Amino acid sequence: MTVRLDYFSVAPDLMKPMLALETAVRGGNLDRHLVHLVKLRASQINGCAYCIHMHAGEARASGEKQARLDLLPAWRESSFYSPSERAALAWTEALTRIAEAGAPDDAYDELERHFDDMERVQLTLLIGTINVWNRLAVGFRSQHPQ
Repeated sequence: MTVRLDYFSVAPDLMKPMLALETAVRGGNLDRHLVHLVKLRASQINGCAYCIHMHAGEARASGEKQARLDLLPAWRESSFYSPSERAALAWTEALTRIAEAGAPDDAYDELERHFDDMERVQLTLLIGTINVWNRLAVGFRSQHPQ
């Protein structure tokens, strides 16, 4: 599989707003471990090998435990995740798979129990942003380092 296009080189001015949004969302008050889990789970669902590699590395570098990363696809069955992480992961899956089932009320209700208004906005923007990055990387076949 070959890279189709380096979108950063072709359209640097178009990438600046995406990078600014990423910086703004990352600068919010969401827990950094939660941010890594959300990015990694969305990337797993979207099948972005480049993104999975990158986000797993970032999570490990920030002190995330390998067992939690390994069990992320099975987060519902694992005892390694807190109730707020579970709510965020359920919301991540709902929004990443929105075409399949919409954004169910039960997922939002659980999110509302664990996050305030601003955090819900930040989390939803984070999920939307990582899904766009995943689609760019998969669509243009970004390659992860060997």
